[in-house]
Amino acid sequence: MPLPKPPAKKGDLLRSADYEAQAAPRVEKRSLKTRAAEAPAQATLELHDGAPALAARRAENTTAPAATPYAPLGRATPAPAPTQRARKPRSTGPAKLFVLDTNVLMHDPMSLFRFEEHDVFLPMITLEELDGHKKGMSEVARSVRQVSRELDALASLAAKDSKLDAHAGIELAGTGHREAGGKLYFQTTFLDFKLPPGLPQGKADNQILGVVQSLREQQPGRDIVLVSKDINMRVKARALGLPAEDYTNDKTLEDGDLLYTGVLPLPADFWERHGKTMESWQQGGVTFYRISGPLVPALMINQFVYLEVPGATALYARVTEITGKTAVLKTLRDYTHGKNAVWGVTARNREQNFALNLLMDPECDFITLTGTAGTGKTLMTLAAGLSQVLDDRRYTEIIVTRVTVPVGDDIGFLPGNEEEKMGPWMGALDDNLEVLARTDSSAGEWGRAATNDLVRSKIKIKSLNFMRGRTFLNKFVLIDEAQNLTPKQMKTLITRAGPGTKIVCLGNLAQIDTPYLTEGSSGLTYAVDRFKGWPHGGHVTLARGERSRLADFASEVL
Repeated sequence: MPLPKPPAKKGDLLRSADYEAQAAPRVEKRSLKTRAAEAPAQATLELHDGAPALAARRAENTTAPAATPYAPLGRATPAPAPTQRARKPRSTGPAKLFVLDTNVLMHDPMSLFRFEEHDVFLPMITLEELDGHKKGMSEVARSVRQVSRELDALASLAAKDSKLDAHAGIELAGTGHREAGGKLYFQTTFLDFKLPPGLPQGKADNQILGVVQSLREQQPGRDIVLVSKDINMRVKARALGLPAEDYTNDKTLEDGDLLYTGVLPLPADFWERHGKTMESWQQGGVTFYRISGPLVPALMINQFVYLEVPGATALYARVTEITGKTAVLKTLRDYTHGKNAVWGVTARNREQNFALNLLMDPECDFITLTGTAGTGKTLMTLAAGLSQVLDDRRYTEIIVTRVTVPVGDDIGFLPGNEEEKMGPWMGALDDNLEVLARTDSSAGEWGRAATNDLVRSKIKIKSLNFMRGRTFLNKFVLIDEAQNLTPKQMKTLITRAGPGTKIVCLGNLAQIDTPYLTEGSSGLTYAVDRFKGWPHGGHVTLARGERSRLADFASEVL
């Protein structure tokens, strides 16, 4: 469709229909004469007083009918405009009333807005306990202060609208949290309750239990549920016949066995079911397969697939592209062969080969490796980092950090600067560097010593406490024992990455030492679940230990 004629003189404006006509689909060819005859006439507006003219233009734009798009060829009526799909209600029953324990708000400051359409009740003793923990620089104190700010914003908004009524409640969605459809209630009156004589009446936990019991008596037709992170408090509540639940919104997965492994075995009849429509080609010594079939919806970008059939050549590939109902598989480099050794390290099993393909890929910026003790996570990552820092010059140095959570009793303060204080925590790094130094047997004692000094000059040990605000440029960042990180700490570390930086997170979800963290709420689980399917990230779960037969057997039976 041709552009409308330009304004003839100063003050001429185009009509709204002229703009909308440009978006109409072009479906038929017309002659130039027909186009000229159908061209809309230009509206001429003279400049007068600003306000009346602006009001007239707004009225015209409001009342002007929208341009009707042409009907597609072969149809009698135009296609209907897309309508917004009705949202499925989250529940059909009455809204529940959740009574929050203080530790829930300390654990997640935004927990007030995580209960969807249900209501939230805060006992007065909960507010008193929050007030007692607001001072300090700890993570708990920061969370308490954030909760106080959220409560103040809700109360201020309700007071501004003259709706501050303790019995009517405060709309939780008033401060912009649209996912919260319920109301917030405060305890403003004394609630009479009777607990068993064996429970101390002055203890805060028992007072909250009494509030739950009193609310159940006042509102018998409504579900009143206590939410607490304290296991003993939930046990006492259930012993008294009160419903109690754990706060599970921070859990990425309910079952650790459902965690994405990054590896998918292909069915035995893969070639028979996908061979007819398969396309294959070779490029750069690598074979590509384009497949289509029922397997494609189950695949993800950078997921590894394998097919091992007795009597046939095994297939090991990685998903590099998913377009509609087709996917492209790319065969891997064989790091189990000595000619492809990475800093003298070769893969000893299938999963280690997958991991080295990810670690040596410059297009993968974020990698997570999980597995039991002795599966080779740290050794392979360190070897890949040294190879890309010293041989390929892809990164400038290796930065190693980890969570300093002791397994037993703390031994006290450590002397020295930041790197010297982190030294005792980096025993795994020293052990693996010793293994990598012994792989070069031709250099001699002096050569190995010089290589060891060069390697250590390229490795920097940093503490997590000083990471906020930093930006890493062209660095190979290794985060060891990442299972002890919270999701918030994991986000803080990953967002430090600048251009050209690769971050590798290693961890064993069976060895979580941080209190209040489980396999479902660990930051490592959170990162694996959020990054799966990202074109520049990958994950592999290492299944077989290669440290020694003793360590392998102990990880299974102990």
